[in-house]
Amino acid sequence: MRNILITGVSRGLGLEIVKSILEEEDTVVYGISRSKSQGLVNLMDQYPFRLKWMSYDLNDVDHVRARIFKDFIGIQTPIHGFVNNAAVAYDDIVTNLNYEPLLDMYKVNVFTPMFVTKYVIRHFLLHQVKGSIVHVSSISVHTGYKGLAMYASSKGALEAFSKNTAREWGEKGIRSNILVAGFMETDMSATLTEDQKNRIYKRTSMKTPTTTKSVAATIRFLLSDLSRSITGQNVYVDSGTI
Repeated sequence: MRNILITGVSRGLGLEIVKSILEEEDTVVYGISRSKSQGLVNLMDQYPFRLKWMSYDLNDVDHVRARIFKDFIGIQTPIHGFVNNAAVAYDDIVTNLNYEPLLDMYKVNVFTPMFVTKYVIRHFLLHQVKGSIVHVSSISVHTGYKGLAMYASSKGALEAFSKNTAREWGEKGIRSNILVAGFMETDMSATLTEDQKNRIYKRTSMKTPTTTKSVAATIRFLLSDLSRSITGQNVYVDSGTI
């Protein structure tokens, strides 16, 4: 069995990633989120032995090893892939920037994922697994949107981290890639007005939102052996925004 760790699984893209990966019968998902949605509960009922879940607030940087890797997964369980999907947005213009919300966002979007990656790689090495890491980034890193400077900066940090992780551990067969997602119809974009959304979608080649199914399917590919020669890359699934 292949064991995949995924963060932010309760709704939206995270839930779609879990659904896609569980279509492979030889896979167990270890899912993390702060709370359970009804969609997640339904999946747990559908896959009682292959979907394991733990409540964890990624704002808690200090207890990553103890809670996730000792209490939840266990040292004896090999990990084969990690999907860093969880994220929070701090949307505002730069002249309104405040330290506390910026720090909170960086804990969830950058600091905790970096420590999770640290212990995932240690698990790979312990069990001699040539594992795959996928960080979910945002198209806002590569094309500007008003009010997203702080959020985009956190995702840009992940992109740099991933590329250097790939270079550092490639000799061991450990891969790290970025999935650059376009704007999707998720809870995170729900605060935008229809006019704002339409302006964003008109900037894409396809004039449509990026689908969560397309993003999830690409992540599933990046976790698989079919992508074993792909590492250190940014893979764009963005309806042709760039």
